[in-house]
Amino acid sequence: MKHYLAKTALALSLCSVLSGGAAAEDTIKIGYVDPLSGGAASVGQIGLNHLKFIADTVNAKGGVIGQKVEVIGYDNQVNPQVSLVQVQKAIDEGVRIIVQGNGSSVGVAIEEFVEKYNRRNPDNHVVYLNYAAIDPVMTNEKCSYWHVSFDANVNVKMAALTNFIQEQADIKKVYLINQDYSFGHAVANTAVAMLKEKRPDIEVVGKELPPLVKITDFAPYVAKIQASGADAVVTGNWGQDFSLLLKAAGQSGLKVKWFTYYAGAAGGPTAVKQAGLDGQVFQISEGINNLGYAEADATIDAYVARYKDAPVIFPRIFNTAGLLFKAIEEAKSANPDDFVPKFEGMTYKAFSNGGDAFLRADDHQLFQPLFISSFGPLKDGQRFDEENTGWGWTKVGEIAADKTVVPTTCEMKRPG
Repeated sequence: MKHYLAKTALALSLCSVLSGGAAAEDTIKIGYVDPLSGGAASVGQIGLNHLKFIADTVNAKGGVIGQKVEVIGYDNQVNPQVSLVQVQKAIDEGVRIIVQGNGSSVGVAIEEFVEKYNRRNPDNHVVYLNYAAIDPVMTNEKCSYWHVSFDANVNVKMAALTNFIQEQADIKKVYLINQDYSFGHAVANTAVAMLKEKRPDIEVVGKELPPLVKITDFAPYVAKIQASGADAVVTGNWGQDFSLLLKAAGQSGLKVKWFTYYAGAAGGPTAVKQAGLDGQVFQISEGINNLGYAEADATIDAYVARYKDAPVIFPRIFNTAGLLFKAIEEAKSANPDDFVPKFEGMTYKAFSNGGDAFLRADDHQLFQPLFISSFGPLKDGQRFDEENTGWGWTKVGEIAADKTVVPTTCEMKRPG
């Protein structure tokens, strides 16, 4: 991030010389379409906090290609229909860069909308930057030139998780609980297939699909897990659906291993700590704090100082913004027609550890280092806790970007 900001400042000085400073009057508008009300609002608000922090940091150094960055929030209530209304509103207000992450059902709807919109409006193309909607269909059969995915998809993450589970001989029975929409179904189905292949001795003893952000008491589900005799749970639940699930587990005294996608999202760490699940909750993610990477640590310090009440870090959003700004810089333009081609084959130093990441041209999927981590009390040398709990994530496994690559069936239709 520091290296990028230095480059941005240089770009600004050159731009001012060449254009007499006229470009500084322009604004790069980013429309953030995610939940800002309802049960998923805490997660959505943290994403908006990230983008505003990044924009303020970049603007303090002169912006991107001499233009200020403005982030505008649009509340989609994790609803596909509402999301499309908000995307159209953003476009009407001059936004040509849409950012969204929470809800693959929402992501698929936005991807299809943007594709159709761009066909109808060849002189006003928009781009959809996806930081967390990871249903594999989005970069396979439904792939779009105008969509870029910055988080590893379900298949990539499940491959890493099941490789980890494969080595744990004490796991004999697994229970699956995932939200009832496209992402949750993908997690459950992929877990069944990969566990059968890698550990055929493991029995899947339950498969639940509760409705997305509508359950307020997970006690009945936890009772089913207890009755099943499971010694591990695999879940893609996020937001309040994860926090309330762990709350119920803690209240019932359920002690199993939890393998998760988004335990580190808002409310998750607090729920794990309150349930007393020291070292029993694992997550697969694109990054964690306490990896000892100086550039990331400096940014985390500044972010946490600003958002003391919600000190949760989403490395994928820093990666999304960093790659976007790099593409705009290389194109010397904030027009999607100019900068989207720059994404293809782009390399990047991942936020959390500076590891090599690259964006595949075939399907616009970012491949990056992935980490498996466990949650518990801070260890010697660890500086960052989560949500002021005194607990933090500890790396227990790491997968290099080139080891996460999976095939794609994408047949991308490019403009022209």
